[in-house]
Amino acid sequence: MGPAGIGSRAVVGSALIGLELVWRDPKWWDPILALAIAALVTAFLAIRAARNPRSLDATGPLAHALNLVVAIPFLLLPVTSGGALLFYGGSMLLAAARRNSGCEVTVASNAVLGRSDQLGCVIFGPVDLLEQGHRSAWPSRRAQR
Repeated sequence: MGPAGIGSRAVVGSALIGLELVWRDPKWWDPILALAIAALVTAFLAIRAARNPRSLDATGPLAHALNLVVAIPFLLLPVTSGGALLFYGGSMLLAAARRNSGCEVTVASNAVLGRSDQLGCVIFGPVDLLEQGHRSAWPSRRAQR
């Protein structure tokens, strides 16, 4: 992950957490829900890893759409929106800190399980692709010497 990926995740993650803390009326259960979402994703991917040790690579158009179908209700329903904002915001900050490109949904489970599972990410997928293309299009200074 390059500077654009790190910076965009840090800005969006901070903004989502800020929205939860400033714009919404935070509830006591919001942090618990955020941790529960992370635990559920981790449990699901741990069960999947036990059955199939290969890393999950669901990064096609269908995976992107499924990610949106799951995320949008979590973010829009008043009872879950606070926890979802904290989960997604915290995951984006963790992804930026770990320089973990790909979807923020799997970053905590990847850290816990020591894996590299990936889901389609509508927001940062294009940033990662552009940055990856930019890096591969220009030879490194070391290669030029």
